[in-house]
Amino acid sequence: MLIKFLSWNVNGLRAISGKPDWRWFAETDADIVALQETKARPEQLAPTVANPEGWQAYWSSSEVKKGYSGVAVFNRTEPLSVAAELPEKEFQGEGRLLHLEFPDFHFFNGYFPNGGAAELDEKGKLTGRFKRVPYKMGFFKAFLTHAEACRKTKPVVVCGDFNIAHRPVDLARPRENMNNTGFLPEERAFLDNFTAMGYIDTFRHVHGDIGGRYSWWSYKARAREKNIGWRIDYFFVSGELGPAIKNAWIEDAVYGSDHCPVGLMLEL
Repeated sequence: MLIKFLSWNVNGLRAISGKPDWRWFAETDADIVALQETKARPEQLAPTVANPEGWQAYWSSSEVKKGYSGVAVFNRTEPLSVAAELPEKEFQGEGRLLHLEFPDFHFFNGYFPNGGAAELDEKGKLTGRFKRVPYKMGFFKAFLTHAEACRKTKPVVVCGDFNIAHRPVDLARPRENMNNTGFLPEERAFLDNFTAMGYIDTFRHVHGDIGGRYSWWSYKARAREKNIGWRIDYFFVSGELGPAIKNAWIEDAVYGSDHCPVGLMLEL
């Protein structure tokens, strides 16, 4: 059985669903579509967007701030169970995670925190610290603990915007970003540990160290036109599913957001 997954940080579903680019969803043949940074509750969207015909739709929206964060999953078949958020209360409320259990695997869709704004010293100079990095790293640690607990019962598939470029090949200008959140040593160390524990970066598994393939570009300075980007959107699978990986890809010809979709094909 082939299963096709797609993941896209849409950076505002209300905005993108009104653009021609949203035909991407209507035309997909995917079995599971995961969205991040939806910035909306389903009741704020047209019914055809919130509950499209032929799909099961599941949502986790921010409780702490309107128009912020949020994830959604659309799938063709009903899962065994659905849960939102992490078990720890300190990491709840921002609508960052959905967990769907299927007969053969656990599926996680995450919009993982970014590092926030840089902190300034008393003279207004950058300190090299970022306000939300501690929260971000705590969230990742809690997620890994939760994923490992689920992995004891069946394999794990996790996708989403991780807000981390893992290695220099994963962004266009690594040297200039060594001290920026998204490429800090402690952030990259999480993905080192994650992969060391047996989680496979499916794009690298299929394509090796190919360069110049990114999933996010700043809106500034025509970055996408120049392909000055970062690969921060991923599909990881636990090692048990390594033999099931048939393809992984980046849909960088799809517009409508500052991110583009990424995909995975598994044969179970």
